[in-house]
Amino acid sequence: MKAGNDLTKGNEAKVILKFAIPMMIGNIFQQLYNVVDAAVVGKFVGKEALAATGVSFPILFLLSSITIGFAIGGTILISQFYGAKQIDKVKKATDTLQIVMFVGAALMTIIGILTSKNLFRLLNFPEENIKYAVSYFNILMLGNIGIFGYNALAATLRGLGDSKTPVYFLIISTIFNIAGDLILVVVFEMGVEGAAIATVIAYFVAYFIAIIYLNKKHKIIETNFKLNFDKEIFRKILKIGIPSSGHMFVVSFGMILSFSIINLFGTDVIAGFTAAGRINSFATMPAMFFANALTAFVGQNFGAQKIDRIKNGLRATIIMISAISVLFTFISIIFPDDLMKLFTNKEETDLIGVGVDYFRIVAPFYVVFGLMFSFNAVFRGVGNTITPMYITLIALWVIRFPAMILLSMEIDFPAITLTPVNSNGLWWGEPMAWTTGMILAAIYYFTKRWHKKPQLVDRA
Repeated sequence: MKAGNDLTKGNEAKVILKFAIPMMIGNIFQQLYNVVDAAVVGKFVGKEALAATGVSFPILFLLSSITIGFAIGGTILISQFYGAKQIDKVKKATDTLQIVMFVGAALMTIIGILTSKNLFRLLNFPEENIKYAVSYFNILMLGNIGIFGYNALAATLRGLGDSKTPVYFLIISTIFNIAGDLILVVVFEMGVEGAAIATVIAYFVAYFIAIIYLNKKHKIIETNFKLNFDKEIFRKILKIGIPSSGHMFVVSFGMILSFSIINLFGTDVIAGFTAAGRINSFATMPAMFFANALTAFVGQNFGAQKIDRIKNGLRATIIMISAISVLFTFISIIFPDDLMKLFTNKEETDLIGVGVDYFRIVAPFYVVFGLMFSFNAVFRGVGNTITPMYITLIALWVIRFPAMILLSMEIDFPAITLTPVNSNGLWWGEPMAWTTGMILAAIYYFTKRWHKKPQLVDRA
């Protein structure tokens, strides 16, 4: 039987780096789903379709926020069980998590398809582009079972300290996605629908390959669809997962409100933000996945009650994230035009200009983003998912969203009507929110209250 990786031993920096790099490589391929879709659609279908792929993302994120939270809860719980050497409970947690994710995927599919058109209208998305958005979004909804199923297995593997295995599945599925985009969109000219179909196929490829491989090689998380639901495990997943889901919901709903403001500026700004956002996802990805590695690291070491090791791990993570973030800041500021031209034709100068302005405002704050995620990763690793939710709530709702309105809109009182005047003002809300979140997380960390959290695992 293949075992997971013990993160409670060895040099902290090397352990976290070894764990984070495969996850980052895997996520590079996962991000290529979105990047390839956007690049192919932008160049071969048009900026209207590119805008549709962008506006779909926050709604996808909103509908999946609950199940994403459960996946985070499952990872934390499994890592603590594994750190405490309670292998029987690892299996129970794995089965329960898969059942929860399957049910969540089915519900999200039904809700998403039934509400998509009205959701896009609520977002102030240009009426002439809604047909593209609805087609793209509804097809993607059909892939929920595949992507949620894969994420359940990947969450379990991360909890066991195994971040390498999911990478192989993502590489294969990404190849399917790229090939599918080129065949369906470029060759058969199926437009935005072809890009969505290619992505759905890729989702299921990742899931089915994971099931086949893991059943043969990784007996701890063997999946034969005869899964056992454990009420006590589910209660613990809920205990962690509900605040995590609340956190994700706050983030996703904040993104939706942000898009509702951005959409008022028209197709060029929407498409420009969509393209810049794809690159931005790569720039912020190292911070998120080093933080995910730190969460699993903290979970196992908290289960083993090694608090000093957790502190050392945080310091090492901050150094590594900061170094990578500086590199991405440099690339985004020096070469913004070249980055934007990956997604559109050079004649679309207004669209390219939007992305260039975005990078010059946001990119200098990538290090701040990494610091915020690092501190929050520690809190999540010990099972405290409520504090990151509150921090995010303040950063988004008290800082980002109001800043976007005040800096980009002319507000007419007393009717409270908004008139777009300055698209650059839209982008300042993001670094302002990151800075606020980082400061709040750092303050809470240095109070030392985070490691007083009660244990989630029962001890003999």
